[in-house]
Amino acid sequence: MNPTGNVTARLPFPTAAARELADPQLRANLRRATRTIRGKRERVVAEVPDWEALRVAGAAIKDDALARLPELLERFEAAATAAGAQVHWARDAAEAGRVVTELVLRTGTDHVVKIKSMATQEIGLNETLAAAGIEAVETDLAELIVQLADDTPSHILVPAIHYNRAQIREIFARRMPGVDLATLTDDPPALAEAARRHLRRRFLSAQVAISGANFAVAQTGTLVVVESEGNGRMCLTLPQTMISVVGVEKIIPTFSDLAVFLQLLPRSSTGERMNPYTSMWTGVTPGDGPQQLHIVLLDNGRADTLADPVGRQALRCIRCSACLNVCPVYERVGGHAYGSVYPGPIGAILSPQLTGQAAGANRTLPFASTLCGACFDACPVRIDIPEVLVHLRQKGVDEARGRPSAQRTAMRAMSWAMRDRRRYTAALRTARRAAAPLRLMAGSRGTVRRLPWPLSGWTASRDAPVPPRQSFRDWWLTREDGGGQR
Repeated sequence: MNPTGNVTARLPFPTAAARELADPQLRANLRRATRTIRGKRERVVAEVPDWEALRVAGAAIKDDALARLPELLERFEAAATAAGAQVHWARDAAEAGRVVTELVLRTGTDHVVKIKSMATQEIGLNETLAAAGIEAVETDLAELIVQLADDTPSHILVPAIHYNRAQIREIFARRMPGVDLATLTDDPPALAEAARRHLRRRFLSAQVAISGANFAVAQTGTLVVVESEGNGRMCLTLPQTMISVVGVEKIIPTFSDLAVFLQLLPRSSTGERMNPYTSMWTGVTPGDGPQQLHIVLLDNGRADTLADPVGRQALRCIRCSACLNVCPVYERVGGHAYGSVYPGPIGAILSPQLTGQAAGANRTLPFASTLCGACFDACPVRIDIPEVLVHLRQKGVDEARGRPSAQRTAMRAMSWAMRDRRRYTAALRTARRAAAPLRLMAGSRGTVRRLPWPLSGWTASRDAPVPPRQSFRDWWLTREDGGGQR
């Protein structure tokens, strides 16, 4: 079992990643799960002859929505209000938490059921409600597992991806009320049935449900949730009050735009042609479903992200998690190493922009990548994650100290030396002479694994090659065929 989510969340990525790499069971769980999802996705995407055209269309729709965001948000508010919803605006996590808490307390209940929502995780809503004496019960199976384990999610789509079924059985046996330990096995149907019985009681007694939304349609005021288990449908029909916390970037202009995203999202996330449950609700219908609908439109750093011409493309994200499943870094360290609600490649560009590069582990996240580009190839809305990573690295290096870093100073010195042929030749000669001790340290390997500060910044995560005994320039000048004369 890996209960380190709350611990590694406070650590910089290199430190947290080293800790997670030391857990062979975690790596085995991640490898098996990500490869399974990746294989399913590849098969269903290959069935679509115009997949690239769909990706381009999805990106274009999201970019258009972001370009007209204030207008579309006002249109959404007007349509949702006309349909009977109440729309609230929240500038940050604290304000959103206050709004939701007050709405729940107003109903007189002390517990709520929740549909899986990244936005509510982002604002720490469960903790805010708990401080007010309100219990929030996660109804998504994977979210429930993580909640019962007092852990944090490790994946956007599959929050409990870091657990195997034997570990899940142990969690249920320890933490799930009323479970029959004598009959509970680690067989998946048995675990699902135990969770179903546990949640059914919660569904039938809940007066308030809380959700996010995959999409919010400006034209009609409609909210859309796609899910695979039916728990979302239960939350959307049984309670009397529904509260939906929706990031402002979830807005799309028209209802017909859903035709694009409902092809892109299920194939990219679960490897399915269509989600088992696609729920849409517009306002309130007398006698049918919740009779009070509150929609909290959340900014929480999105306006600042939108102002960055390079970084704003991260707001296209539809939370499919395809980038996590193809990332060689994520596959080895899991989501806890990122120390943020949004893990993996998308988290490495989204979290620093939403909450600031100087906050917590955010400073190291843009460096948590090999820049291999697999995430861009998999992204259904064509977010160029490597481009944004490099952009954030450039911003963060100098901003971290308020002055040019040692790395930037070294690069400027190299630039000065290489601009003049004589200076460059002298620098190469000096480097070869200074490399003599390094050759002794390297031995037959040809690389050095540990160097003193400041070069330790390099060898902390990679070997340093030893400079060759002869430069290419010197070799060229001494060739027997007179190469130096050419």
